[in-house]
Amino acid sequence: MAAAPPVPSFPETNKFLKQRVILSHSPHLLSSNFRYSFSAKCSFENHRNSTIEHFSTMNRESILNNSTNSSFSSSLVSASSSGSQINSKHSKKVVLFYSAETKSLAYNIASESDAIELRSISWGKFPDGFPNIFIPNAQGIRGQHVAFLASFSSPAVIFEQIPVIYALPKLFVASFTLVLPFFPTGTSERMEDEGDIATAFTLARLLSNIPISRGGPTSLVTFDIHALQERFYFGDNILPCFESGIPLLKRRLQDLPDSDNISVAFPDDGAWKRFHKQLQHFPTVVCAKVREGDKRIVRIKEGDPKGRHIVIVDDLVQSGGTLIECQKVLAAHGAAKVSAYVTHGIFPNKSWERFGHDNGGNPESAFTYFWITDSCPLTVKEVMHRAPFEVLSLASSISASLQI
Repeated sequence: MAAAPPVPSFPETNKFLKQRVILSHSPHLLSSNFRYSFSAKCSFENHRNSTIEHFSTMNRESILNNSTNSSFSSSLVSASSSGSQINSKHSKKVVLFYSAETKSLAYNIASESDAIELRSISWGKFPDGFPNIFIPNAQGIRGQHVAFLASFSSPAVIFEQIPVIYALPKLFVASFTLVLPFFPTGTSERMEDEGDIATAFTLARLLSNIPISRGGPTSLVTFDIHALQERFYFGDNILPCFESGIPLLKRRLQDLPDSDNISVAFPDDGAWKRFHKQLQHFPTVVCAKVREGDKRIVRIKEGDPKGRHIVIVDDLVQSGGTLIECQKVLAAHGAAKVSAYVTHGIFPNKSWERFGHDNGGNPESAFTYFWITDSCPLTVKEVMHRAPFEVLSLASSISASLQI
């Protein structure tokens, strides 16, 4: 049998391969000597600047410390532990852009994983007030997985973000994900009279027409959409991923000193249908609105709140009238404490001011805790440092969703 031909020697290549073998079997070298962080700034015409912010495990602690000192995060309750952070060894690298309102949340998301790289957008305006938007180093995201963290807090900011959302998938990216924690028109889904406009359907149709990227349809990540039927409003050109903030609440409740004495209350049948399966291991109280003359009064439909710490759970709050009526009814039936959780704290016209803090013994007039997420950034800034409010961050959940 003929001898095998000699293997050619490539000294530099062999040296490189040897280094790779050593590194692959020596994770401590990677963790101590090969992690890196950089911030490169590129200037463009008209003084437009781009900042590429790459976060690694090495500087994750400094990011969190910096975020802690900000007004956004100083009283934000972490609902995740270090063990829940994503292992970036086999994770998908994602370039994350963000709107002006979601900057703090974007930094928290990036601190969850080395696989997430933040990039900023220039949100300028022309003299007439219309958006003058620029995506720096647009060619630099070709072939990469790209995401955009949006906040549709008002029609004005929706208009300026839609062009960006439509433009990013067309920059030859490998895939595009839109993260919209709060789908804002969710309460406007009913058409009861001729002439009613279902703006929830209109917004879903706008998002369904986002251009397809090289990797296929856009993925949409949103949390606790108001009406379950709205998931059917989206067309085939978008892939909705419906997440929930309830796991954050469950972790927070486990940390309470009276975690073994908690019951969950739903303000109506709609909230029960939405959330009861996720909270079925808790004793349950279901409330309902009944009409007495010209008034609609909240009554307890089933369950017994006596002596329990009752947590009212719903997807969102606006004026807060229903939550307050539930609180009074639960306290009148013997609840020891009353708290509340909503994924989306909207609170138009500062309606959060209606919610007082119960330090103990006054469940009929105030709340022990009121948990919201950071899905509505403007609200978070207003209620920060104000009891009974605590913020459960969606950062870890969003970071995990970007790996799907």
